[in-house]
Amino acid sequence: MGLFLSRNIANFIVSSISLSEKFVGKLSPGQFENMVSLVSRKGRHLQRYDNKGCRQVVGCIPYRFRHATKCSSVEELEVLLISSQKSQAMMFPKGGWEIDESMEEAALRETIEEAGVLGKVENKLGKWRYKSKSQGTTHEGHMFALLVKQQLDLWPEQNVRKRRWLTVSEAKEVCQHSWMKEALDELVRRQKDLLQQVKEKDETVCK
Repeated sequence: MGLFLSRNIANFIVSSISLSEKFVGKLSPGQFENMVSLVSRKGRHLQRYDNKGCRQVVGCIPYRFRHATKCSSVEELEVLLISSQKSQAMMFPKGGWEIDESMEEAALRETIEEAGVLGKVENKLGKWRYKSKSQGTTHEGHMFALLVKQQLDLWPEQNVRKRRWLTVSEAKEVCQHSWMKEALDELVRRQKDLLQQVKEKDETVCK
């Protein structure tokens, strides 16, 4: 019963990608953290595969700026990595995309379960095919950027994972997946473009 209720809560939480703005504001921090300290989804009976049998995986690069201002630079960018359940290897949160959720919902759910952060899921950074080292099967990974709005003290996998905020250069050194590093490069490229647009639009503020 506990697992069934937890899954229902998880589905409810990720039913709106704007939950951090609409839903979280209606609860006290303690109430919300109690809701998300749920059991992570287990098993693959709802797992999506493409027509070639390739498992569909979705994840996020959670990011923030150390001193968030209108004129923040890419040098201020930090990204959140988590450890593997089986080792101390670091990566970005990701997991299986299931048939009862959208890709964005899956990305947010996995980020809440594994990293314990909430935020806005932004545009997809891309997709990559890679082989699972442990299973030797081919997966298709879809990665999104997620601007972190809240970091939780309680989250489903807090007892089996560590999380670390790192600079971009530090993250590229420790991340174990080359395809995730490529997704990080894309995030940095987009942030540079966005920040340049902001500076050009309001040069007097950013000088």
